[in-house]
Amino acid sequence: MRKKSKRSKIIQEKVEHEKVYDLTEAINLLKEIKATKFDESVEVALRLGVDTRKADQMVRGTCLMPNGLGKEIRLLVFAKGDKAIAAQEAGADHVGGEDYAKKIQDGWLEFDRVIATPDMMAVVGKIGKILGPRGLMPNPKTGTVTFEVESAIKNVKAGQVEFRADKQGNLQAAVGKISFDTDKLCENVSALVDTVNRLKPSSSKGIYLKNFCVSSSMGPGIKVDPLTA
Repeated sequence: MRKKSKRSKIIQEKVEHEKVYDLTEAINLLKEIKATKFDESVEVALRLGVDTRKADQMVRGTCLMPNGLGKEIRLLVFAKGDKAIAAQEAGADHVGGEDYAKKIQDGWLEFDRVIATPDMMAVVGKIGKILGPRGLMPNPKTGTVTFEVESAIKNVKAGQVEFRADKQGNLQAAVGKISFDTDKLCENVSALVDTVNRLKPSSSKGIYLKNFCVSSSMGPGIKVDPLTA
């Protein structure tokens, strides 16, 4: 029989898998069972009562974390002319056009988010099959296709996350680092949940927020009572 690791034993002892925790209690528990040396990310996973096969039940948007994400976001901006200059001045890590599309086609993926001005979408479209499956394709609904590049860059750098419900109605998003104060992590989680609740489709019937978990990069999912977020 395979011997359980020390951490597995701690998790088994401290986490009641069927219990639904208060949000503050769940975050404190994640901190308590942390056993890695690196600063783990904290994520929220939601199960929504929507059928995303129906266009009017797609849940997609962005949320600006009030306390940031605790990491540097590498940002690629597709722009030209004055907008390219504005993007560079606003703090974009990479700015260009066809040159970056070619780099991506050749396997370069050293960026976390992509913004594009509308007049550059023909170029971005050429690499849609690469960006799309990775959740990196710019979209007007998330504010990443815009001529207002300065404000878009500012938001992303400040800790704006994108989210989208998948075919099963599952939605995931990072909300910070395990080293954050509990109060700050709770504020970030609440901001995300509030945003998702505001986007509830009018055609969605029954329970909208069906399941709610928080987890760290190397930790288990801990069930949370939505009313405490």
